Amino acid sequence: MDISRDQTELVAPRLLQSLRPFSLVVALVSCGLGVALALLEGYGSGWRALLILLAGLALQAGVNLINDLGDLPLLQDARFAERRRGIHRHARLGYGCFVFCSLIGFWLVADVGLSLLGLCILGAIGALGYSVEPIHYKRRGLGVPLVFWLMGVLMVLGASHAMGAPLTLSQLWLSLPISALISLLLLSNELRDWELDHQRGVKTLTVRLGYAPGQKLYLALLAGTYLLTLALWQQQLLLRLWPLLPSLLLLPALLKLLDAEPQSRRALTPASGRLLLIFGLLYLGCLLPF
Repeated sequence: MDISRDQTELVAPRLLQSLRPFSLVVALVSCGLGVALALLEGYGSGWRALLILLAGLALQAGVNLINDLGDLPLLQDARFAERRRGIHRHARLGYGCFVFCSLIGFWLVADVGLSLLGLCILGAIGALGYSVEPIHYKRRGLGVPLVFWLMGVLMVLGASHAMGAPLTLSQLWLSLPISALISLLLLSNELRDWELDHQRGVKTLTVRLGYAPGQKLYLALLAGTYLLTLALWQQQLLLRLWPLLPSLLLLPALLKLLDAEPQSRRALTPASGRLLLIFGLLYLGCLLPF
């Protein structure tokens, strides 16, 4: 059981806690890759790229800020009144982030066309459905596979298309390693909270599978990320692999945290986010012609 989290249950969550800054790397890396792919093909501009990155970060921030709404059914006791108020306050900020993201999205759709609107609608459903009923796919054990597509593949393709680039299969293939690491980041969150989620009856994928199978899935995603990059290089979609070598230095710490006690295991999620950020930046070096 996660004692530190349990002891703060009566307290309203801080804004920074609800914002989960380490996870904003998801939008930064996904949208950054999509923007980079478009720029390499000669589409878009610096200002357009900045707007797309801001929209992606706002979407991710909104998802994070409404995430705790799923805990409200567990907090009906009067002792949790302050925490409930904090959750609602942060959710309102989250909806504000969605409005900001939508304003940028409307402008981009007006310029690019209805094909981008379809991607935006899918993204909005995915963002709201993570922790909001009646979809709430986190509790259905679908979070890890769905974020692969929604926050990985879809966000990369959407960012590239928003820059004015046509959708291509090569963009899809190039998004796969990053998408695998995004699923790995969410899985690390489920592994971190396994004891508490199991106690509360929150049926995440890791709770449904068990901790040991969850560990194996984490290792499979980790290995799959590097195997995918190797396959992309063999298919000449990546120009080189050596820029990714420094990211391997982060792996021993991740493997150690997988077997750590619950309190020490809390570091697994920020460490996984660090891998996503560093891998994502180095991944660009595999694409750039220099």
